[in-house]
Amino acid sequence: MPKGWDGVISRKINRRFSRPIAHFLAKHTKVTPNQISVVSFLIGGLSGLSFVLNQPILGGILAQLTSIIDGVDGDLAVITGRTSPFGGFLDSVLDRYSDFFILFGMSYSFLLVSGWSIESLLVIVAALFGSLMVSYSRARAESDLRVVFRSGFSGYAANRDVRLFIIMLAGILNQIQASLIILAVLTNLVVAKRVYDAKKVSGG
Repeated sequence: MPKGWDGVISRKINRRFSRPIAHFLAKHTKVTPNQISVVSFLIGGLSGLSFVLNQPILGGILAQLTSIIDGVDGDLAVITGRTSPFGGFLDSVLDRYSDFFILFGMSYSFLLVSGWSIESLLVIVAALFGSLMVSYSRARAESDLRVVFRSGFSGYAANRDVRLFIIMLAGILNQIQASLIILAVLTNLVVAKRVYDAKKVSGG
């Protein structure tokens, strides 16, 4: 459902596809925004499965596809007048599950190559928790402090569209380890910056 803001990748790439798709669906089908949210989630699951099956290129392409389709539900909701609080809630929950499945698949693929080690597990845990905390930190800042991250490093550097774009590149280039390290560092830096910004704005 509509988020009220778009990440860099969403604006520059994803919306070029999601909006025409949404207009087509609104005109020619009875598909609902919530159904599109479920489709996006299923594509994310297939992306994770592709990484598990050692098909990184397919996994990366599907990760970017789920990012594009994730924009279709919001556009479709606006076009058809079906925006709703539940739709936004469902979309957010399914996005988190989708992200987890994709990162789990990448982590499994990474461990098959690198083997089980403390260093590998630390990278995986940092990437998983960092990715989840980016969304959580935004939601809690908005609900608890009325702080909205709409610009700069805190606002855009590790949004879902950026993370999935990094994953797409990682799959196509077969650089799973490098992408997990990048995600681990980037997401947690963004969360730390958001904590700093929230404290500064709220005077805590």
